[in-house]
Amino acid sequence: MSESVQSHVSEVSGAASAGTSVPRGRAKGEPRFPGGPQADPAGSHFERRIRSFQPRRSRVTAGQADALRRLWPVWGLDIDGQRVLDLAELFGNTRPVVLEIGFGMGEATAQMAADDPDTNILAVDVHTPGQGNLLNLADRNGLTNIRVGNGDAIILLREMLTPDSLDGLRVYFPDPWPKKRHHKRRLIQPEFLTLAATRLKPGAVLHCATDWEPYAEQMLDVLTAHPDYENTVPEGGFAPRPAFRPLTRFESQGLQKGHVVRDLLFRRIPHRDTDAGRG
Repeated sequence: MSESVQSHVSEVSGAASAGTSVPRGRAKGEPRFPGGPQADPAGSHFERRIRSFQPRRSRVTAGQADALRRLWPVWGLDIDGQRVLDLAELFGNTRPVVLEIGFGMGEATAQMAADDPDTNILAVDVHTPGQGNLLNLADRNGLTNIRVGNGDAIILLREMLTPDSLDGLRVYFPDPWPKKRHHKRRLIQPEFLTLAATRLKPGAVLHCATDWEPYAEQMLDVLTAHPDYENTVPEGGFAPRPAFRPLTRFESQGLQKGHVVRDLLFRRIPHRDTDAGRG
């Protein structure tokens, strides 16, 4: 860890066991992790739209809680929609930035950050244990190219990122919302793709992966039809799993159940005249 990061990390007495759960001993209204991720960072600043995610505030281990308390002020970001981010300032360098939406427990994110230290990863999720686990992995492995975002990725894209600021976008195993009445909650929709295109640089790749076949087919349909993207597979269709995407525990479980995992890699095409004024 760099000296500048170390200067922000507080000393915590006692050893935190990664397998021990945090006791529920706080008073009503007291923050779960003072200085850590907020429960609803955007609050009432924006209209309540259909959410493509379900906030999960499940049990946090002592090791995850320790990481949240020490490292959130250094590597954490609450997505409140109240400011525009300077990504060079956020990461402390001008290296390419890839946004990852939904990282689970963070093992794959940490592996990709370690394998490609010259790329910065802004990883966004609403799962508190996962946030703590990823911070812990980054700290333990000296990965200074990770920042952890907490909140709605739509607000991040729309309100906090500038046009052409992202060098890539990763959406791995998003909630498939299998019931037909919930399909409107799926993240990969034409409106989301249009918004994402305004923040992706020309040539940047949107990489999706899912083990839910009907959702994979929908992703392929909407991406193929969208004028801002082109399939990196010349003949069209799904792509082989690229070597840089680690095989996750979640994915392994799906494969054991007979699920077929699909990867889609679509490139942001060069700007057209109709892009003027968007974003």
